[in-house]
Amino acid sequence: MGVDGIGARVARKEDRRFLTGKGRYTDDMSVPGMKYAAFVRSPHAHATIAGIDATAARAMPGVIDVLDGRQLLADGIGNLICGWMIHSKDGSPMKMGAWRPLADKTVRYVGDAVAIVVADSVAEARDAAEAVVVDYEPLPVVTDPVQALADGQPQLHPEAANNLIFDWELGDAAAVDRALAAAAHVTELKIFNNRLSPNPMEPRATLGIYDAGDDHYTCYTTSQNPHLARLVMSAFYNVAPENKLRVIAPDVGGGFGSKIYIYPEEIVCLWASKRTGVPVKWTSDRTEAFLTDAHGRDHVSTVKMAFDAGNGITALKVDTIANLGAYMSLFSSCVPTYLYATLLSGQYDIPAIHANVRTVYTNTVPVDAYRGAGRPEATYLLERTMETAARELGLSPAELRRTNFVRSFPHQTPVIMNYDAGDYEASLDAAMAAADWSGFAARKAEAEGRGMKRGIGMSCYIEACGLAPSAAVGSLGAGVGLWESAEVKVNMVGTIEVMTGSHSHGQGHETTFAQLVADRLGLPIDSINIVHGDTDKVQMGMGTYGSRSGAVGMSALAKALDKVEAKAKKIAAHLMEADESDIVIEDGALKVAGTDKSVPWFQMALAAYTAHNLPPGLEPGLKESAFYDPANFTFPAGCYICEVEVDPETGRTTVIQFVAADDFGNIINPMIVEGQVHGGIAQGIGQALLEEVRYDDSGQLLTASYLDYAMPRAEDLPSFTVSTSNTPCPNNPLGVKGCGEAGAIGSPPALINAITDAIGNNQLTMPATAEKVWAAAQTGN
Repeated sequence: MGVDGIGARVARKEDRRFLTGKGRYTDDMSVPGMKYAAFVRSPHAHATIAGIDATAARAMPGVIDVLDGRQLLADGIGNLICGWMIHSKDGSPMKMGAWRPLADKTVRYVGDAVAIVVADSVAEARDAAEAVVVDYEPLPVVTDPVQALADGQPQLHPEAANNLIFDWELGDAAAVDRALAAAAHVTELKIFNNRLSPNPMEPRATLGIYDAGDDHYTCYTTSQNPHLARLVMSAFYNVAPENKLRVIAPDVGGGFGSKIYIYPEEIVCLWASKRTGVPVKWTSDRTEAFLTDAHGRDHVSTVKMAFDAGNGITALKVDTIANLGAYMSLFSSCVPTYLYATLLSGQYDIPAIHANVRTVYTNTVPVDAYRGAGRPEATYLLERTMETAARELGLSPAELRRTNFVRSFPHQTPVIMNYDAGDYEASLDAAMAAADWSGFAARKAEAEGRGMKRGIGMSCYIEACGLAPSAAVGSLGAGVGLWESAEVKVNMVGTIEVMTGSHSHGQGHETTFAQLVADRLGLPIDSINIVHGDTDKVQMGMGTYGSRSGAVGMSALAKALDKVEAKAKKIAAHLMEADESDIVIEDGALKVAGTDKSVPWFQMALAAYTAHNLPPGLEPGLKESAFYDPANFTFPAGCYICEVEVDPETGRTTVIQFVAADDFGNIINPMIVEGQVHGGIAQGIGQALLEEVRYDDSGQLLTASYLDYAMPRAEDLPSFTVSTSNTPCPNNPLGVKGCGEAGAIGSPPALINAITDAIGNNQLTMPATAEKVWAAAQTGN
């Protein structure tokens, strides 16, 4: 390993521009003639549109035009789609209701877009949007997913009777029922996973440009997946032919899943640019973000876990209702199914599992993947149940977990997943040692002396990252392959450009991808440039989500580097009249092993392009590409322990200590990994203590600003203690697993387990606000 190579704590290259205000985000983009858009949004959660009168708005200063859904429909722009087909257990396909980019007949949530105003300035566009008169005829509303399934409730889409999208199952129901009947003990719980709103620092934005001269479209957008955006907008929405559409996702200020999908605004701004003849830019304000960015989580579940007389788990039965909101977003159907139910075995050897999942339409913002996507919901359900079972059985929570850990690999779970490698006991031991688990009783006694309630909780999570392989996910309903591509271009002077289909929106790819190249070729990291986020520069790609960039994107890069290295050795061997098998690459040179003969890297690169002295038959140039389709998911895992104090007078919870012991396989840059874990834990603590999207019965969003939606602040968080015990993944060439979501997955159950331990009442739902904790502390179990 060199100073910049794999395993080095290299400072992030991209931070030079981010920390000096030199980043270039979508809202920074400006082109000649550019105008600004504002959307007319429904104030009703459910209503029919009797008419739209834009006469006054069109006459206002600066207004270019006002366009509505009927014009959009007339121009043949298609409906938004869900890209993962799920079939109900009776074999029928999911019931996908129509989602128009601009509603033309019915609105189904507050914020549903009805029309777009294009004007000379943002202020003029927003003023004119308020002047558009929409004649709504309100309809009955339902926001609760359980209530939405009942007879007689408001119906959102005619295709979905009783608002049921699909009724899906996974596992062996009969085997589970037999195990439950024969169990020595059964733990039962009702689990709520609160609805969350993503809060990236950069709100969504888009700039649509239609060039009439070339009949060509360009879309700047805050996307985690620009190639998929181009595919979907061309193949399904009819906005532009794929060969005439360039999608650019420049610097993007955070995604957390909410920028994977294609939203109405990108489609409408591109269409409006052609309609009006001017480039059209829209940038969300924070309230629009709360109203329209896809939300996350929102599950209601019941769970039964069966144990034998030796405290071994014999079965798990789960029934979940998942609220998908008013429409099916792009990946919404796979989140509560294949990203959730398949992880219900956790780190445990459970012989029989059955999960039943019903997804439901309600008059709320669409719900889709949010950091972790299904894995946090599965882990929360499982780890709350394990902790509860340990209390009911009179066991240490660590002892119960140890009793049931998977210890032999590969391990086939009853719910599809085949775990490839891991050492769960090592993470548990590391976390318990770091948390001084054995010393907790003394700390609890000391806290009681001060009138405080102290509790400790643990969570042992597993997740599936690097979604794969393409053939497998295709058989499960995915509409796309989940490979990744990379291209390595060695310039004539030896510097390197890497084009990757992964997209960086805060993860540090410009550093970690460069570290891999530096490690392989022995070059300074500053001589390596990482290019991403532009469909005209990068051949193909599937973007960044699900912690796939290391395991899949960097594996594609490793394959491309294999080709570059092989050709470079051929050239060097020819120049030095040596056998290519004797060539090694070290410290920026190609050397003949065991001799003092060498060729500098730049000299070899120049030779590749001058082509004056190449091996016979070898093509000039040095540029190679590769696709990588993984053979299996990767399975990061770990153990988190949280210690809290609760003030019984106020219900306020203080996180005293938080320990994370993770297994991410091989690590490219420990500093970046630690940053990812810190961010994830902060997000998980936010869900557990503070964050919740709330609607009233009429479908009005009550948490549409930071006055009402509580994000965690520095004072809510302790200093985290993190460590890793790295079991390499055997299924990719780098042995990496992925770290981006772990903190958000593992932390909520550890924190809620700690609070319930402190107050002696297991009946507590997230977010554990001071009011809820105080009330629960008064009653006890």
